[in-house]
Amino acid sequence: MFRRLIPLTLMAALLALSPARPADDSDKGGGIYEGFTRLFNGKDLTGWKASGKMEDWGVEDGLLFTKGGGGGWLMSDKEYSDFEVYVDFKMPIPTAEKGGGNSGVAIRAPFEGDAAYQGMEIQLLDDVWHKEHLKDLKPVQLTGAIYGVVAPSEEALKPVGEWNRIHITAKGRHVTVELNGVKTVDADLDEHKDAFKAHPGLTRDKGHIGLQSHSNRVEFRNIYVKELE
Repeated sequence: MFRRLIPLTLMAALLALSPARPADDSDKGGGIYEGFTRLFNGKDLTGWKASGKMEDWGVEDGLLFTKGGGGGWLMSDKEYSDFEVYVDFKMPIPTAEKGGGNSGVAIRAPFEGDAAYQGMEIQLLDDVWHKEHLKDLKPVQLTGAIYGVVAPSEEALKPVGEWNRIHITAKGRHVTVELNGVKTVDADLDEHKDAFKAHPGLTRDKGHIGLQSHSNRVEFRNIYVKELE
């Protein structure tokens, strides 16, 4: 009996000593990524370029992360018109120095200028922390919103420290956003012409996909895109 228990004990000890790997289903066959192409290879920043400082971005243990240098974007080399994109993201635990996490996914954005206005930003935010600390926070600034334009219809953000998955589809003038399987935006951009002046990117039909560096570290994985006909 002890002969059987000892190997199991050793196995448990070895597993405990092994470095934890991030839960990642990007290598599973089929599934939601069937027909999609990796935008992030899990190893380096090949295929990406920074509108700000490249040193604000890094890759570690198969994850892409921003250090939070503020204000810049990491953009795909390629431009996309009609497409679907998946991005997994994880917000950090809030700190007294930097507060709650803040980032975004840019779509149809030019390389120059602020993608939140010159393109479109799908907001990523620690909603709980910002609701508590920013009295003037607007619904169009919450996770899953088309930033400044269309508020999320539902809240589906997981607690800080957990992975979230956002799925964005841009097809012509129609943009949808799903957060953790919950549809938060189903928008006809032409129904928001009153926002075109402040957000001229709403009129664009092509541009880069990007990730935002804001105030603190945010992690990303499983970034996949599929162009639509």
